[in-house]
Amino acid sequence: MSGFGREDKDGIVRGGRAIVALPEIGPHNRTAEARLEEAAGLAGAIGLDVVEKLAFRLRQPKAATLLGSGQVEALAEAARMAEAELVVVDAAVTPIQQRNLEKAIEAKVIDRTGLILEIFGERAATAEGRLQVELAHLDYQAGRLVRSWTHLERQRGGFGFLGGPGETQIEADRRMIRDRMAKLRKELEQVSRTRGLHRDRRRRAPWPVVALVGYTNAGKSTLFNRMTGADVMAKDLLFATLDPTMRQIRLPGLDKAILSDTVGFVSDLPTQLVAAFRATLEEVTTADIIVHVRDMSHPDSEAQAEDVARVLAEIGATDEEAEEGRGRVPMIEAWNKVDALDPEATAVLRAEAARRDDAVVLSALTGEGVDDLRRFVSDRLSRGARVRTVRLPASDGASVAWLHQHGEVLASDTAGEIVSLDVRISDVDWARFEARP
Repeated sequence: MSGFGREDKDGIVRGGRAIVALPEIGPHNRTAEARLEEAAGLAGAIGLDVVEKLAFRLRQPKAATLLGSGQVEALAEAARMAEAELVVVDAAVTPIQQRNLEKAIEAKVIDRTGLILEIFGERAATAEGRLQVELAHLDYQAGRLVRSWTHLERQRGGFGFLGGPGETQIEADRRMIRDRMAKLRKELEQVSRTRGLHRDRRRRAPWPVVALVGYTNAGKSTLFNRMTGADVMAKDLLFATLDPTMRQIRLPGLDKAILSDTVGFVSDLPTQLVAAFRATLEEVTTADIIVHVRDMSHPDSEAQAEDVARVLAEIGATDEEAEEGRGRVPMIEAWNKVDALDPEATAVLRAEAARRDDAVVLSALTGEGVDDLRRFVSDRLSRGARVRTVRLPASDGASVAWLHQHGEVLASDTAGEIVSLDVRISDVDWARFEARP
């Protein structure tokens, strides 16, 4: 898989000069300026030097070039003036449009999907992550063989390609890609089964799972580190975290819980990536509670929250029928980066959070409000506690001890070989008790 971290087959190098072009088509829940800034951030995440950002209003996308002829000329002129090696088009670009734009601009062109795939290709640290990224990358490239053949012809025998150009060779390459994708899917199915076994074990264990989700760069990893004392990569960088990380934490009233940090979401997340990372994202659907970390200092915080909600619905985390009747996962919001707000904005935010029962104001960077989040999560996990009568063999000391540890034993009576307990216990812990072997 190519990457801009080294010279790729098109001669682009990390640190190369790039222009970001935004085609504005129809209404959008973000301003053009915000979308350009995000696209520039994505480009910067793989080390590109964004030298100019341009927005183009389109009445109707052009089949051949996406942009109008005058807009293509303006973009080509801007690329020449800026000596840009690459143009990032913040939209989906067809293979034909990509080829035509590259000819007209005389620079490499990459669309939003390709850019995000490049980032994921650089960041995947585990074997599973690399499998997921390669599958998504091949899915993306499968429809671009005709376009890519023009430069592969010059190389003759580039990675994965044999012989000379022609329809027969392209079909052979397409078949090779299909075969490789089938192999990757089988390997990922095994990963998914292994994850499923791990999840089953965690369900039988006495510890609830708390999943952190949020828009990329919302501060999830910083919060994760703050709550666990871990040193997961946490930078002011889009997609700093790809591979899920889990650590034990303590919560008030709970002996132990598992905190999971997940990949950040982004608007217009490529469908190839959602599909490829489904095994990873399933960790969210089986959590006991989701903490949606939001960057409240960001001007598009509301739009980002909508994008996160859209992906959560797509993977079934907020679907009433999710996980074989398990139901939707309870979710609370961590309103992060309060340290970046002025006192007036902070006061408004706190007043709004006080009116709700699903939001906590905090700063993962400074630690302010993190203890409030711990209490909030603990209270939500304990919500719905009710008294249940449990009858156990007197010899089952482990189960009796478990109930004492995770519930409030109100009454206990022993009659012969049977112990009868009245226990106030949450629905979450009761489900865990019943799942124990």
